Amino acid sequence: MSETRAAESRVAAVPAPDADAVVGGLVADGYAFVPGGAMRRLAEAAGGTDWPDYAASWDDLGPDRFMADGGTYRKRRFACFAVTAASLALKPPRPHFQTRDNNPLNGGVARTFEPVRDGIAFHPMNRALVATCLRVFEAATPAGAAPAAWHAEMHQFRIEARAGESGQPTPEGLHRDGVDWVLVMMVRRENVAEGQSTIADAERRPLRTETLAAPFDASLVDDRRVFHGVSPITARDPARPAFRDVLVLTFRADDASDGEA
Repeated sequence: MSETRAAESRVAAVPAPDADAVVGGLVADGYAFVPGGAMRRLAEAAGGTDWPDYAASWDDLGPDRFMADGGTYRKRRFACFAVTAASLALKPPRPHFQTRDNNPLNGGVARTFEPVRDGIAFHPMNRALVATCLRVFEAATPAGAAPAAWHAEMHQFRIEARAGESGQPTPEGLHRDGVDWVLVMMVRRENVAEGQSTIADAERRPLRTETLAAPFDASLVDDRRVFHGVSPITARDPARPAFRDVLVLTFRADDASDGEA
């Protein structure tokens, strides 16, 4: 494919029964919170291994230089994929773009970030998490509406809190990402308080609030139906490093970002 790198990796199948409850929540409510133990079992069933190595890659993120609020609290890496049931293909590096309607703080600008390293993009755990999302999101997609290949985006985020300065996981507040489906999964919380995840309806009325506290704790969202956001984090002990590491995977039926930058 001209839009993808030659390097591809097979996407393992996720056992259908293990994902049925998550699919049911997405279809009924537009969102689902998945406890870490269940999410880990899904990932490992899809071939996910070596979590410590995968999670350690969050120690090697680049600065986000596009924060319109002037903040220096966010580090990240970014990658785009073409995803099918048979393969995970890494697309050439490109800017990340969101409209101002979806991101009033940082939208309207083509933002360039450090790329996800190939060893992490094709890491067994990453392949397994993408496979899990593919299984769930395709099952929750109306019949006949799933594309031949999904456009997926991977974001590695670290939000830092410092003495006297909170970190803002979603400085734009309750928002949509402008995609079809979203996974937000906890990787690590170190010395932080707060950081509550809220799902809201189309009128921005809160539906549910949870704290992603343990590794693999996750929220999955139908981005067309609900809004999501996370409250600021603070350092429990200002003398020690404080941060919140999360993985965000988004899936979209079309590759609308092509040419927007």
